[in-house]
Amino acid sequence: MNILNIAWKGIKTEFRDIKTLIFLLAFPILLMLVLGTALSNTFTTSLPVDDLHVLYKDTTQEGSFQQFIKAAEKSGMHFKKVTDQVDGKKEVKRSTFDGYVEVTENGVQLYVNDDNSIKGSILQGMVSGYVDKYNIASEIMKTAPDKLNAAFTAGEQRDFIKETSLNPNKQPGSMDYYAIVITTMIVLYGALPASSLIVSERVRRTADRLIAAPVRKSEIFIGKVLGSLVSNGLCVILVILFSKLLFKANWGDHLGLVFLVLLTEVVFAISLGIGISFLTKSSAAPQVIIMIMVQLSSFFGGAYFKIDNPEGIFKLITELSPLTWMNEAITKIIYANDFAAVIPAISINLIGSFLLLLVAIISLQRREGL
Repeated sequence: MNILNIAWKGIKTEFRDIKTLIFLLAFPILLMLVLGTALSNTFTTSLPVDDLHVLYKDTTQEGSFQQFIKAAEKSGMHFKKVTDQVDGKKEVKRSTFDGYVEVTENGVQLYVNDDNSIKGSILQGMVSGYVDKYNIASEIMKTAPDKLNAAFTAGEQRDFIKETSLNPNKQPGSMDYYAIVITTMIVLYGALPASSLIVSERVRRTADRLIAAPVRKSEIFIGKVLGSLVSNGLCVILVILFSKLLFKANWGDHLGLVFLVLLTEVVFAISLGIGISFLTKSSAAPQVIIMIMVQLSSFFGGAYFKIDNPEGIFKLITELSPLTWMNEAITKIIYANDFAAVIPAISINLIGSFLLLLVAIISLQRREGL
């Protein structure tokens, strides 16, 4: 009963602290909004391109280029035949048209506008494809002229290579990504208030009263840890609900498993705060140490920007961040239904929590008070 009373008192204290609530609730939601909106372009996998407008001059008699035009116009390319009064090169230089093609008996010449390299590359690739096909047709004409028309006629297409991806349309957008990484980051910040669970009693000089009361030190310790675990867990649930309802973030179809992974991180964060508070002598030192550790973990764990395929020493550093394992596990659960990724994340959190709590328990037993 003493444990529950101490835990309930800790929960009420944390939720009455307006600064803590703002930091654990308002701060992550605001950060999701800012980063998810500002960096949305970095998660865009496609680039829209306007229709291409091309001038052309065809002095050949085969008519093959006309067939190319008909096929290309289906892809958003618009061709206009140049007149004698118009200089195609100058029109391209003035950006009136995206390109100018001259087709003669001697070959094909292409002029593109350098102001838009993407359109120029697209046009160059399509014209190169036409030239290759024209060269093939020339060889066919030497041996079998009656087959020339077939070379420029759309026939049956066969897909010799078929590319398949798992869940091709399920890719995290900017808001989806930052909903995950900001949530895991703010959970790790829970180590800050946890570091003062016991220290605050010493600072307020209430530790002696607790020791004098008919309550064992183990009950005080368990009650404070349990209260912090419940209050931090409730904050995580609220952050997930806010991000899901307000920002339409994708948390997948296995929200219970995702929360289980986050709950183990809550345990690790609380253990980290308590463990460091017992390892240091100064009351201010734990928060400084935790702040540095959380900032480094957030930076290398991808909380502020997405880290793709790190290599060498940088990869080793990112893997030292607990947030890397957390973010990877949750992402795989949501977008790949990969439940095996849960095991490393939960194992690291629970093993780390056990070691840190063990340090705190041994230190507490050696102390006369709290």
